[in-house]
Amino acid sequence: MADGLREEVRARYAAAARAVTDGGTDGCCAPAAEVLQVDDRFGAALYDAGSSAQLPAEAVLASLGCGNPLAVADLRPGERVLDLGSGGGIDVLLSARRVGPSGFAYGVDMTAEMLELARANAAKAGVTNVEFLAGTIEELPLPDAAVDVVISNCVVNLSTDKPAVLAETFRVLAPGGRIGISDVVAEDHVTPDERAERGSYVGCIAGALSREEYLTGLAAAGFVDATVTFTHEVADGLHGAVVAATKPAEPAP
Repeated sequence: MADGLREEVRARYAAAARAVTDGGTDGCCAPAAEVLQVDDRFGAALYDAGSSAQLPAEAVLASLGCGNPLAVADLRPGERVLDLGSGGGIDVLLSARRVGPSGFAYGVDMTAEMLELARANAAKAGVTNVEFLAGTIEELPLPDAAVDVVISNCVVNLSTDKPAVLAETFRVLAPGGRIGISDVVAEDHVTPDERAERGSYVGCIAGALSREEYLTGLAAAGFVDATVTFTHEVADGLHGAVVAATKPAEPAP
């Protein structure tokens, strides 16, 4: 079942990438109008116009997230940033500009079509301090302590192995590093069955963790000072949320 869901997610985002690349024409898996149809709860509407105006239109159109992780990541010049499930590259490109030429931004995505689109967007934007890597967020293709900040935009909920995602995120962070993740999160009283009734897995609803499940998972991975802050409702009892936490500067005794 997990493999089937992963392939369903991959197919959906591959179709989205093709819809952007083809200028809005139908992809092989779903009509572009269906694949890219988002409202003000998702996508580019959650970025300020000044930021998105600096990027290629294809990067903005391919944004299918539920928030703006850069609004809380507080990126600083010289930092190394990783975006989980980087899609068309909008958050990687914005991160690269914030950390400046002395910093670096990585994106990891499992969809070849999205990686191709992201690399093309980086070239169009003239951003060189970036690298887009093929891989899954459950097995990140980076060494230990490789980055200072991990961001993600509405992707963790799509994973079928969230403990692995959180463990890998902890591994690739340097001591003292932090996360700033936008995700869909359920209120604690909403059961998994009720989440599935209110939206699909590829639609970022059925696979959402509850707030308490998120906090418990972060603690189990080793994070401290974790918070989950709801920002806007995306379905009954489910919200776009900002997830923040820190990797301790020193290993636990």
